[in-house]
Amino acid sequence: MASAREEILNRIRDARVPAAEPVVRGYHETGTGGVELFAERVADYRAVVHTVTDVPAALERLRGKRIVVPADVPPEWLVDGVTWLHEPLTIEELDGSDGVLTGCAVAIADTGTIVLDGGEAQGRRALTLLPDYHLCVVRADQIAASVPEALRRLEPTRPLTFISGPSATSDIELNRVEGVHGPRTLEVLVVQPQ
Repeated sequence: MASAREEILNRIRDARVPAAEPVVRGYHETGTGGVELFAERVADYRAVVHTVTDVPAALERLRGKRIVVPADVPPEWLVDGVTWLHEPLTIEELDGSDGVLTGCAVAIADTGTIVLDGGEAQGRRALTLLPDYHLCVVRADQIAASVPEALRRLEPTRPLTFISGPSATSDIELNRVEGVHGPRTLEVLVVQPQ
């Protein structure tokens, strides 16, 4: 004789769930812009934005710094004169670095938002939360015009992090405080094709 627990679990396993009807949403599917709008919107969040065609040349500004990079960052990004800190790193090593350099999964022009999913050149979530400086490389072809378009490009089972400017919050008197839950400084390289 099955226990009550086993009986319930068997009922769940045997349950037949009807196919779900698609939910029709009235979202605007198309956005209003691309690279220029994304750069403008992300700058509105107090991020520093540069439009570049050559990533290694743009990374020369990091000379003399100790920068964390994910294990699968493109090798051409690892310019000379920078101490590159590779994963795995302890919390103390991450916190003691000068910053982190990552790529992104997608960016959203309408909102100025960068989305990380732990994929190529992004690393684990802690990489972008502990260092006080985050430099994110966004290719022009990664910029979606709208949120619905961006969501269609993402794998929903991956751990998604949405970044809209440097970490900030407001206290009870609405005074802005930066760097509470992540980097105080966000710098974005928007890479246009040559």
